Amino acid sequence: MDSLRLRFPRLFGPPSVPRLNAPLPVLSPLSTSIQLGLSKIEVASRLQRFFSEVRRNHLFIRGGIPNVHNQSAEHTVLEENIAPMLEIDPPFKSSPGKAFPLGASVVEDGVNFAIFSQNATSVTLCLSVHGSVHNEEVRNGMIEVKLDAQVNKTGDIWHVCVEGLPDSGVLYGYHVDGPREWDKGHRFDSSVVLLDPYAKLVVGRKFFGDATDKVSQFLGTFDFCSLPFDWGPDYKLPNIPETDLVIYEMSLRSFTADESSGLDSSICGSYLGVIEKIPHLVELGINAVELLPVFEFDELEFKRFPNPRDHMINTWGYSTMNFFAPMSRYASAASGALGASQEFKQMVKALHNAGIEVILDVVYNHTNEADDEHPYTTSFRGIDNKVYYMMNFDNKAELLNFAGCGNTLNCNHPVVMELVLDSLRHWVKEYHVDGFRFDLASVLCRGTDGAPLNAPPLIKAIAKDPALSRCKIIAEPWDCAGLYLVGSFPNWDRWAEWNGKYRDDIRRFIKGDPGMKGTFATRISGSADLYQHNEANGEKGRDGCNDNFSWNCGFEGETDDVNINSLRARQMKNFHVALMISQGTPMMLMGDEYGHTRYGNNNSYGHDTFLNHFQWKQLEAKKGSHFRFFSEMIKFRHNHPILRRDRFLGKNDVTWHEDNWGNPESKFLAFTLRDDKFGNDIYLAFNAHDYFVKAAMPAPPHKKQWHRVIDTNLESPDDFVREGVPFSKDTYSLAPYSSVLMEAKP
Repeated sequence: MDSLRLRFPRLFGPPSVPRLNAPLPVLSPLSTSIQLGLSKIEVASRLQRFFSEVRRNHLFIRGGIPNVHNQSAEHTVLEENIAPMLEIDPPFKSSPGKAFPLGASVVEDGVNFAIFSQNATSVTLCLSVHGSVHNEEVRNGMIEVKLDAQVNKTGDIWHVCVEGLPDSGVLYGYHVDGPREWDKGHRFDSSVVLLDPYAKLVVGRKFFGDATDKVSQFLGTFDFCSLPFDWGPDYKLPNIPETDLVIYEMSLRSFTADESSGLDSSICGSYLGVIEKIPHLVELGINAVELLPVFEFDELEFKRFPNPRDHMINTWGYSTMNFFAPMSRYASAASGALGASQEFKQMVKALHNAGIEVILDVVYNHTNEADDEHPYTTSFRGIDNKVYYMMNFDNKAELLNFAGCGNTLNCNHPVVMELVLDSLRHWVKEYHVDGFRFDLASVLCRGTDGAPLNAPPLIKAIAKDPALSRCKIIAEPWDCAGLYLVGSFPNWDRWAEWNGKYRDDIRRFIKGDPGMKGTFATRISGSADLYQHNEANGEKGRDGCNDNFSWNCGFEGETDDVNINSLRARQMKNFHVALMISQGTPMMLMGDEYGHTRYGNNNSYGHDTFLNHFQWKQLEAKKGSHFRFFSEMIKFRHNHPILRRDRFLGKNDVTWHEDNWGNPESKFLAFTLRDDKFGNDIYLAFNAHDYFVKAAMPAPPHKKQWHRVIDTNLESPDDFVREGVPFSKDTYSLAPYSSVLMEAKP
């Protein structure tokens, strides 16, 4: 089959209408005719169908004589013996447009397109105006609008207004060209159709993980004709104080993707699937979900070329390609970008109506575009690599890699900073989300050269932005290059932190490491050593670690040993008790409520399988035991304000029943949390020894008696008794690796 180049040499109309592939002319200050180019029309049978689509969109096609040209600006078409010369009389006209807002926006005269590129020398808008938004149609033909730098550029923003476009169903992207000077940071490639960084909706492959569509084109789209989403007359934001939150970290897809969810296959792994399972979240007792990344990403990015990870499917989504669009393949029944937008809002509305906030895990530290060795150019790299990414100009403009994924977003560059802020505002205003957890937030504390900043502009701007004032903003205060800022993250009295030291130290004490008792006491008290002041921790960002501090309880992997399984179950309960009685905001992981295992894989991001998928049958099997304990413990926290103070524990808040702080071999800790208002003190004891410990019980408050609520060594339902079991003895015998909670009652 010969490859022929198909060209549309003339636009029917007045003599002044330009020939195809000529620069965009200035016919008047207000209106010009745009140039059209159709690319990649596959075969003659497809050609006819394409023309039918065009007719339905009011493009009039007329016959002519054969004419084949061999010019590099035109696109190759796999076609044999194309006889007719085709000419088009389009209804579309254009005007110079305006520089703001960036992205696609509806204006009185049509649709305005605006894109930033400081270093580009040529920008061409590519449009697909078919009635269908199926990705297959994108490859069949696109209309090209070449922008004139003298007319369609203001400062560093290229723009054009196109008249006559449909209000919905249009797909668009850009060809961008510029200097081919690698050492100066440029990575232009005019052959690639690039995704608009400000596209509010993105169309890609139709089905999640569809191996038959590994290399999919991702394009922007818009919907200016739908009515505003109906949030309802009684709708209101939960606005839960941080001290009262119990956060549930979850993968949106994995929550309902498994067939054990019992949902119809059309909504498994979708936004609507989450809605169906809200009763489970309410029964568990959590009041906030932290969703793993839900911005558009390519789950098949590992399959682009042969590599050790090409068997994986990116399930967690930490590889953002657009910061405004909800993941289109999380929509139900393959309903695409528009469906994703609507269903995301439905999900947020339903969660809010159930009293559950929505926090998004956001990735502004890197993008999907990988590194220079195996680049995946979809947007930023091809639009203006030098602006969007950090580079080492002393080493041939090598991409800096503080995120461990091949590139680092240049977050404190003014243009990129505004992109991040616009994205955050969009999710708050359009989708009503309640907050954000910033992945590898220490990257956001680096300057354009990668050096750490004492007062990073982006971090301050997020803290001070009025549109974000009601939001929770949470930092993961480290990155992959050693900038470990736990306890010293520049917070401007707004930023909360993931406390990595809490996680590590709790694990170490509960599993019985020596010398951890004092640190354990500090962590459950709110980590005043880290957060009561804002001084550097003295390690200059080098004290992070990758240790898991895990323990297999005596056997690696699955086992039928009753004693080992009993100890594992007890340890899970111990961890949960410690988490729910700690000062601060607790967060649990999806699946903890039934003891989900990843079989030793601590980084299962690339497995769209049972390793990540919530196992609903396992939940049902443990509903009356493990789940019951976890749910009751969460609700106990909600019902006891002394576990949710808005300050660090002081000497009047807690009594430590301890005189053995200096002994590194001591692995027992007991204390009483004081309730000065009602006298409902809470006694807690943790025994991380491998032997029984007889603990002396303190006297209860006046006219009160201790009631045992928790003993993790006991079997369900005795391990958690909500009303408590009266206890009046002077000592209590704690089993190895167990914890006890007693409440003072009349």
